[in-house]
Amino acid sequence: MAPVFKPLSPSLPAFASAGVPYSERYADVYHAVQGAVEQAQYVFLAGNGLPERWRGRERFTVCETGFGLGYNFLALWQAWRADPQRSRRLHMVSIEAHPFSREHMGELLAGRLDGELRELANMLVAKWPPLLPGLHRIDLDDGAVTLTLGFGYALDLVPQLTAHVDAYFLDGFSPARNPEMWSPPLMKALARLAAPGATASTWSSAGEVRRGLAEAGFAVKKIKGFGYKRVMTVAQYEPHFQPRHAPPPVPEFAERHAVVVGAGIAGANVAYALALRGWRVTVLDARPAGPGISEQTKEVPVIGHVAAAMTPLIARDDNARARLTRAGALRAQARWAPWMDGGIVSRCGTLQLARTATKLADLHTAVAELGFPAAWVRGVDVDEASELAGTRVARGGVFFADGLRVQPQRLVQALLDHPGITIVAARVERLVSLKASTPSGQVWQAVDEQGSVLAQAEAVVIANATDAPGLLSRSADAFDTPVTATSAPKFFEQQAVAGQISALPVDEALWGSPPACIVAGEGYVLPPVGNLCVTGSTYVYDVSAAVPTREGNAANLQRAAQLLPSLEPAGGDPARVGAWSGWRAVVPGRLPVVGALPATTGLWLACGYASRGLTWSALAGDILAANLEGEPLMLERELLQMIGLR
Repeated sequence: MAPVFKPLSPSLPAFASAGVPYSERYADVYHAVQGAVEQAQYVFLAGNGLPERWRGRERFTVCETGFGLGYNFLALWQAWRADPQRSRRLHMVSIEAHPFSREHMGELLAGRLDGELRELANMLVAKWPPLLPGLHRIDLDDGAVTLTLGFGYALDLVPQLTAHVDAYFLDGFSPARNPEMWSPPLMKALARLAAPGATASTWSSAGEVRRGLAEAGFAVKKIKGFGYKRVMTVAQYEPHFQPRHAPPPVPEFAERHAVVVGAGIAGANVAYALALRGWRVTVLDARPAGPGISEQTKEVPVIGHVAAAMTPLIARDDNARARLTRAGALRAQARWAPWMDGGIVSRCGTLQLARTATKLADLHTAVAELGFPAAWVRGVDVDEASELAGTRVARGGVFFADGLRVQPQRLVQALLDHPGITIVAARVERLVSLKASTPSGQVWQAVDEQGSVLAQAEAVVIANATDAPGLLSRSADAFDTPVTATSAPKFFEQQAVAGQISALPVDEALWGSPPACIVAGEGYVLPPVGNLCVTGSTYVYDVSAAVPTREGNAANLQRAAQLLPSLEPAGGDPARVGAWSGWRAVVPGRLPVVGALPATTGLWLACGYASRGLTWSALAGDILAANLEGEPLMLERELLQMIGLR
């Protein structure tokens, strides 16, 4: 049963008589009057045995209920930075049902912190996400520190988390005023995430809190409290049972080396995400002709893949596709920040035009009911849409300020240019599994048609688009339980669908003026790259070659003219318009396939991106890298299951 959509209800600044931030919704203060940082240091850090417990560890993960203004996170981050024996990486997952906006976070933290804490707060506020429901990942200190924020109710979000939690900060409002945050079902959901030896602490000493922790498998005791609190609660996870649906164990490897098969947008983002985490990555891709690689002709002038659009979408019920595209768009914007300069990646915004007046009204109603920030998406009429585009458009619609125009070939090149990535020009014929004295007990070899070993590693990611099913079929002997069309019908039913984009010269004979943002509807037109505006795209089924044609150009030009009346209907001679064609790997349901290959160890998939390769690619790369690193995942379990192999 699909979850019922609950719009976020943000918090607004308010203060108690002592000047302490105050929640009018729960009639309670955000922290003790004796000081937020001091409370965090005593109750949550010392209460969980920190910093001693993270020393010498690869990673340490904290889960918090009630992010509030982030004082607990800032104190944790500061303590981790100050400890020369700290863990290599620090992760916090924190849930907040009523987050503050970035503006209000900045206002409330300004003037209340000094020195390093003030600097840390400024870095946090600079990366604060828009107030959209779901999980948001913030990378800090070059990725050594991550904050995964869950915006929504704890009882809804905690069961959706994937993490191995070493310490819990239980910091909701008073149990008398916000009982759901301390309820037995929530405590059991939190316990599902507990790593061996996990601890918990809270300023609360209420009997129902201690009983809830005990029922969830924690050994509970009371110690001296902070400030006016006489006692507080600490606990250690000592279950007499194995929780159902516990996260899988953290993978262990003899060497942090991975092989990625495929150097397109999928493979490049996987390789980059791993390289950022300190992995050595070998990427294998021969760029052969045939399915997966465009075959070009001289029927029309051939160009490269000049530009493409990356745009989220909305749905009135905020369904799975809308949530996935939103998560993908937000992750891409963060991950591609080094190239967000208007060249390789341009945050130009997207106008999604309605098809009819009725559809326009429906779109605007959906925007109002979702309650998303206007700075992220808003309804626009035809006049405002035309003003945003800088040229007359056909209809109104919605405007996504975070729509990105991307130069895919340049982006892939930039991602693969990381010093931790080595590219080998070779086609992988099959994978071979070898028994080995490694933590996983085996090593995977990628071999070519002659049987020569191209690369080997304990972890292999298959990201070679339309050839992924073929590679698995050719590698059947390597699996104890082969993956077949019977065991994974969705994956093996994927189609290779050809598509063509066209590139119009920015010429006054054709344009009133080119669009300043992406204009999308039945097709799309992108802002110019150099002297070319890209429009597209076609969908061609049941063909053996992806070839740019005059007919494809004519179809793209017709779509463009329906979006932009300033473009002449003919759009120029289709035989003289430049074009590029390629393949889409389309899985039934049109969602990507991202995750571990079942019944194997060390094999992962990142493929089936259909026409949203840019949307899924950064998110998928980080999901796989986070799995391999044992990090908290930045996507809900329900959505992870939907993009799994089956």
